[in-house]
Amino acid sequence: MISIFIVDDHQIFRDGLKLLFDNTEDMHVLAEAQNGEDALEKLAMLEPDLILMDIQLPGKNGIDVTRELKERNPAHKVLMLTMFEDDQSVFAAMRAGALGYVLKGINHAEMVQTVRIAAAGGAVFSPQIAEYILRWFAQTAGHPAEESVELPVLTQREREVLELLADGCDNNTIADRLTVTEKTVRNYVSQLLKKLEVSDRHAAAEKARRAGIDD
Repeated sequence: MISIFIVDDHQIFRDGLKLLFDNTEDMHVLAEAQNGEDALEKLAMLEPDLILMDIQLPGKNGIDVTRELKERNPAHKVLMLTMFEDDQSVFAAMRAGALGYVLKGINHAEMVQTVRIAAAGGAVFSPQIAEYILRWFAQTAGHPAEESVELPVLTQREREVLELLADGCDNNTIADRLTVTEKTVRNYVSQLLKKLEVSDRHAAAEKARRAGIDD
């Protein structure tokens, strides 16, 4: 019997998954969480066979939660389940330790099969995501030099924050390491997003890594 932990802030979506899994012979929903903090607290005491993790969560996002879970217990199996198929989120999720990245639009049969594969430790991606990854590697395989980028001029503190972002740290960890408030870190991250011309922290971290900031 595959035990499943669902992390998603939409109750209707969680209810739908629970109904599907609890009516599948070899599956059951062990527990649920509506945000990252709730998930981290409950998973300190639970060991489900698979964690279904939404990316867009209130508070800590799903990628940061996944990274923290994997640091605590590398045996956790996490599958990203999301509406978003942007490239930065896909690669950030993989770096965080997720087994796969699946879009919420898949049908019931595909969802059940996906859970079985991931619970067994297999990597699994929605067809659109798999196609994107293959295309990305095909485009970049012969042109490694094109992947490097130059960063804009940053202050020393901005660079320190960006280095920690590239290392996968969340705002709370960055605040602790730099001995500043979490609000100050959020302000620096907001400034960095504007300077780097990216939409979110994961894209900023990816750009930093491509620029060699974490070498």
